[in-house]
Amino acid sequence: MSYVAQKCGVCFRPPSIVLIYKADDGDKTRRRMMPVRNFSEFSDCGLAAEQLKNNPRHKAYLEGVSLRQLKKLYGLLRGHLRGESLAQSLEKLRQEDTIDPEEDLNKLDDKELAKRKSIMDELFEKNRKKKDDPDFIYDIEVEFPQDEQLESCSWDVESGEEI
Repeated sequence: MSYVAQKCGVCFRPPSIVLIYKADDGDKTRRRMMPVRNFSEFSDCGLAAEQLKNNPRHKAYLEGVSLRQLKKLYGLLRGHLRGESLAQSLEKLRQEDTIDPEEDLNKLDDKELAKRKSIMDELFEKNRKKKDDPDFIYDIEVEFPQDEQLESCSWDVESGEEI
């Protein structure tokens, strides 16, 4: 039997992950409470999310829930345990999930770079137009104005060196 996840959230008292889902054999909506045990304000959200997703009792239900979403929910729970308000926790998570276009990605370590790449991949998939989408256009032509001043860049300038 397979399950289709519709909503996923967190409950602070008692600490648990809440899943609203439908079974494939019926149209009745159900709720599943998955208690969070052995989790403190110092716990690793990524590790806790992986353990929950791979738990044999919950694996079939969490098939449609991304690991990233579970990490966010654990982040909200950790913020609550640290005494932060919900708004503060949400703002902190939003800042972690946004990419600064001015940031030099060459200076990041491998773990942070992988995190930024996964954020970019998720954003790409969210904004990607597929052939099945109703607003999909096969061939888009865009006219760019020519009367604006073009910015020059150091690599635009021709040097006397030939390669």
